[in-house]
Amino acid sequence: MIYELRHFEYGEHRLSYEVHGAGPQTVVLLHGLLLDANVNRDLGCALADAGFRVVLLDLLGHGRSDRPHDPTLHRFDLYAKQVIALLDHLQVRQAVIGGLSLGADVSLHVAALAPNRVRALFIEMPVMEWATPSAAILFAPLLVTVRRAKPLVRLWAKFWRAMPRPRNNTGISLMNLLSMAPEELGAVLHGILVGPVVPEIAARRAMTMPTLIIGHTGDFLHPFDDAAALARQLPNAKFIEARSILELRTRPERMLPEIVQFFTENGMQRRVVSRGKSGA
Repeated sequence: MIYELRHFEYGEHRLSYEVHGAGPQTVVLLHGLLLDANVNRDLGCALADAGFRVVLLDLLGHGRSDRPHDPTLHRFDLYAKQVIALLDHLQVRQAVIGGLSLGADVSLHVAALAPNRVRALFIEMPVMEWATPSAAILFAPLLVTVRRAKPLVRLWAKFWRAMPRPRNNTGISLMNLLSMAPEELGAVLHGILVGPVVPEIAARRAMTMPTLIIGHTGDFLHPFDDAAALARQLPNAKFIEARSILELRTRPERMLPEIVQFFTENGMQRRVVSRGKSGA
């Protein structure tokens, strides 16, 4: 699995990203809350093999990017500005912007802030109005624990940092989460509870770019109703259902052809791939 690991300066901080493939047009994929680029790497490689250039960004506080302890830096709308800065850094006028969970919501903020930079949206497992009670139940106690039990959390993180990493990229991302220092965890959790999680409904209804939305059932933090509601609100949206929360992470082959078809039908050019692989 060969890719380029790069960085760029964003204000006083440094952001890390991976580049997979060398297609003529760019897909930016964003990770979920407290995860990192590892969680999207298998999907990114599959899309790169299909002929796209895929960029996996670690948002501030995540992965290899800087991890400031200031909660005011960790907001969904501020994360969106980091994505726009990435496009500027890459000198990319337009790209497909997408991600899962937090990454899905950040992508919506990018579309609200800079719609001319978004060729299409790829939204997997958005967290919106129906998820609010579940998110509050999960994240508020976790934040209190991280703040009040720092020595215990620090010991927990030290244990997981010493553990060998699995071969599975999603497993690596989860273990990296468990290895985060309490100050890093606390800053991100505090920050995401402040400010808007998704753009208001009026802003969503004004998003005319093609959008592929993926939802699934049986997930209290990413309710199917949120994904279905978003598909109704966006005027140019297509909705497909995943079999589980892990399908695109572990078995992307069923959904990949439909994803690639969506991109190509909406003007995304691909490089010609030889030796039997699909090309433009």
